[in-house]
Amino acid sequence: MARDIDGSYQPTAKSRKQQEKDHRRMEFRRAIETYSDQRQLLREIADYPDLQELTVWQASAAVSPRNAQQAH
Repeated sequence: MARDIDGSYQPTAKSRKQQEKDHRRMEFRRAIETYSDQRQLLREIADYPDLQELTVWQASAAVSPRNAQQAH
């Protein structure tokens, strides 16, 4: 780890690139998980014709943890 005189951490170019790579990988993983969750939800509601008018975005908004926290 590279530290300045004041003790703050200054990542090297190599570690900065690795952090960016990890960040992109996590964003991609979250997108895959979201997509998978949406598809699973749509499969679950397929047996209910009155719910088939829902779009993927409406369905995902209904079960999103962020939306559940905002409702409090």
